[in-house]
Amino acid sequence: MNKKLSIYYKLNNVLIEELLKDENISLYKKQSIFQKFTFKAKTFPAVYFHNGTLDEESIEMIENAKKTIANSYTMKQEIIKTCNITNDKVEVIYPTITSTYLKQKDSKEILSQEFNFEKNDKIILFHSKNLLKNGVLEFLDILASLSNDNYKAIIAGNKNQIYSLKFKFTKYNLDDKVIFIEDYRNIDLLYSVADIFILPTYVKAFSSNVLRAMFFKTAVFVSANSASKEVIDIFSTMDSPTDRSMQFKVEALLSNKDELKNIKKSNKESSSEFLFDIQFQRLKEIVLNI
Repeated sequence: MNKKLSIYYKLNNVLIEELLKDENISLYKKQSIFQKFTFKAKTFPAVYFHNGTLDEESIEMIENAKKTIANSYTMKQEIIKTCNITNDKVEVIYPTITSTYLKQKDSKEILSQEFNFEKNDKIILFHSKNLLKNGVLEFLDILASLSNDNYKAIIAGNKNQIYSLKFKFTKYNLDDKVIFIEDYRNIDLLYSVADIFILPTYVKAFSSNVLRAMFFKTAVFVSANSASKEVIDIFSTMDSPTDRSMQFKVEALLSNKDELKNIKKSNKESSSEFLFDIQFQRLKEIVLNI
C-alpha cells in the first residue's frame, strides 16, 4: 500500500483505535474553514464508520466513502434506504467483546457480601446508561408480575437516574427483591453474577450490553425493536418492551435449572465470534482489501 488509507468515524471504539495503529492507515482530517474559502476540492475518507442518526454530514460521508462500516444489519438497511449507495458499499462489524471472563461462583462470593443477598439466589440484571429509554419501568413491571420469588434483581446505572427512579419504585412493592447499584466501577462483575439479563429497550441502536451478558454466560432477553435482536434467538426476543409473555419465560427459567443452564451455555458459545481478535481480523480484511 503506497498511500495511506484514511478512515473517519462518528463514534470511536477499540476496533478503530487498534486499526489506527497500522502505519498504512491514517485518520481523515475534515476540511477547515480556510480550505472551504480556497475552493479546494473536498476530500472524503476511504472508510467511514457510522453510528447513530443519519444526519446531513453522515449521509455525505457515506455517499462519498469507498466503504461504510455499520454495527448492525438493521443500521445497514437504514443506510441503504436513506443514502444513494449500493449494498456492497456497506459492511457490518458488530461491537466487540473485550472483557475477561469471570466465574459466577467467584463473583457471587464477592457481591453477595457487598450487597447482602444469598449466594443461591438467581440474579436478574438490568443495566443501562439511560434507564428510562432502555425500559427500566417495563423491567419492574416484569418483576412485579412474577409469582416465583427465587431471585434478586439488580438495577445498575447512573446515580442521578437511580435517585429519580426510586420515587417511581415505591408503587411496585418490590422493596425486598431489588438492589440498586449506583455508578459501579466493575460492571463486568455485575454481568458475571447475573443469571438473566433483561433489556426491554425502546432504543433501536445495537446494545453492546447484550453481547457482554451473553459472554458472561447469562440468559438474555431484548426487545425486537433493538438491533441487538440480530444476535439472539426467537425465544429471547421480546415482541415489544411490554411483551406480556415475559412473565412466563422468566418464571420458566427460574424454575427449570437445566433449561437456564442450557441457554446460558449456548449464549456463551455464541458470543465467541464477537471476541476482539476475531472482530478485528474481519475489520482489517475489509479495510485493507479496498
